[in-house]
Amino acid sequence: MPIPAAGYPLTAALSPRLQVVETTDSTNADVVAAVAADPAGWPHLSLLVTDDQRAGRGRLDRTWTAPAGTALAVSVVVDAGRIPMEMRGWIPLAAGAAMTRAVASRLAGHGPSAQLKWPNDVLVDGGKICGILAEAVPGTLDTVVIGSGINTRMTRADLPVSTATSFAALGVEVDEDRLLSDYLESLAALLAALSEGDVARVHRDVEKLCSTVGREVSVSLPDGTTVQGRAERLDAEGRLVVESGTIQTVVAAGDVIHVR
Repeated sequence: MPIPAAGYPLTAALSPRLQVVETTDSTNADVVAAVAADPAGWPHLSLLVTDDQRAGRGRLDRTWTAPAGTALAVSVVVDAGRIPMEMRGWIPLAAGAAMTRAVASRLAGHGPSAQLKWPNDVLVDGGKICGILAEAVPGTLDTVVIGSGINTRMTRADLPVSTATSFAALGVEVDEDRLLSDYLESLAALLAALSEGDVARVHRDVEKLCSTVGREVSVSLPDGTTVQGRAERLDAEGRLVVESGTIQTVVAAGDVIHVR
């Protein structure tokens, strides 16, 4: 059931449509279905938000759940038709960079620092505070929905794994409206840069925030194999370049573990 968006005035000022629901199974699934049924009703940078998502999904169709009221789930509509096809691989990374900046802004003055783990997980002092999933709306090449799950009020006891963290676990009470408005503002700017063909700016911004670059990593690839080596850089399409001795592997998708 939709509820008033009055609790998010800063975010609403940046979005053509902000819908808040008390609970849902998956904000991404809801928005994908809504956009497919009514594209004009969900223009670029429209959002669906809840703090009670019951059946969220991550990469590789992993489930993502959290106790009600302890995490924000937000899905954003992106008009990818504005972006050249060869640059669209940067969209999920741009979302990760935007969320990293938003989290860092809310942590300013509290000590912990936020980093981006390739391709778009947000870490705080090594613990995952936000995961992001981008998916295309079926039947179109030009609309992408970006879903994010941000651990806001989750206590340490509620954290699903030892490698997760939250604002509450860090001792920070987060202003959710400012968090989302910071995210949307940064995401809009990076997407605008892509639409203008300025992939160099996005490449630079993402790589600067990405703590994976320069680290020894182990990457589990979709085919079940594993690549180990040093993450040297991001290539022109946002893929991770991993070097092991004289062997160089370009990774388009995979689960990354920071070894050290």
